[in-house]
Amino acid sequence: MRKKILEVCVFSLDAALKAERSGADRLELCSNPMEGGTTPHPALVKAACRKCNIPVYPIIRPRGGGFCYSEDEFEMMKEDILFCKDAGCKGIATGVLLPDNRVDVIRMKQLVELAHPMGVTFIRAFDLTPDPFEALEDVIEAGCERILTSGQKDKATDAPELIEQLVKKAANRISIMPGSGVRADNIRQIMDATDANEIHSSARVFLPNDSKMADELGFGQAVSCDENQIQKMRKEIN
Repeated sequence: MRKKILEVCVFSLDAALKAERSGADRLELCSNPMEGGTTPHPALVKAACRKCNIPVYPIIRPRGGGFCYSEDEFEMMKEDILFCKDAGCKGIATGVLLPDNRVDVIRMKQLVELAHPMGVTFIRAFDLTPDPFEALEDVIEAGCERILTSGQKDKATDAPELIEQLVKKAANRISIMPGSGVRADNIRQIMDATDANEIHSSARVFLPNDSKMADELGFGQAVSCDENQIQKMRKEIN
């Protein structure tokens, strides 16, 4: 029986260390949680690789919004991938779409080849594609090792049927990893319903600010992860 893999999305070094201690098998490392995650700062990437003993997969996404990128943005993505390789990352997470939201196979192949020997996760850009089964074949053709998806719904719990169909259609050619809205009280249900072997959660919590002025001036709140949630998720899928 294959081990169930728990990937945790983190936005800081502190959260990365907490997630590892709590039972995460892999980290998706991001910045800008309010934009759905963008490429993390180089110093954060280096620190996470140095201090964590589990695979670190930085997201390669130069901005928020859609996933159709200009030539300049695409060049930035390639530079970030080379940096991640030099920093010792085990993989990256990214996704590039065409203007009609189909998978940009040509560009994805370029990124996968550039990333080698790192692995590549195709992120939830997948959930914008008009035909998920065509997109599945395109991502496989591009050479990615897994797809992160909520089943083209807001939460993975809203689309177990589609995710299960994708798992079956993938037929072990690529891993299908449900994500979005995954918590300790539903992780077992999602994995059982979809037959997935990997699952993704941020177990996100917002840390209170030390100063009221930070709130009043709109500086936002730091994002971390809930160690208790991760520990419970780990137990649920063991």
